[in-house]
Amino acid sequence: MNISKLAIIFALGCLGTQAFAEENKSPVETYSYGANLDIKKVITITDIPNNICGPVSAQMTYEDSSGQRHVMQYQVMGNGCSNG
Repeated sequence: MNISKLAIIFALGCLGTQAFAEENKSPVETYSYGANLDIKKVITITDIPNNICGPVSAQMTYEDSSGQRHVMQYQVMGNGCSNG
């Protein structure tokens, strides 16, 4: 692969990341155990990977009772674990 193709791929990747960042203007909050959450409506939840057996980061975007949008990051167990 030559340099110009790599530069194009890099530029397109940066544009996609910037577009996602502009869409998600809420700061990411990290969940801590026992936090008192005010969740009225869940907007999105990231998919949990099926090929990882262990803790992975996930995000939930939600609105609180006053209509403000929040993004919460938390840890979940990947779905790649088998029981035997």
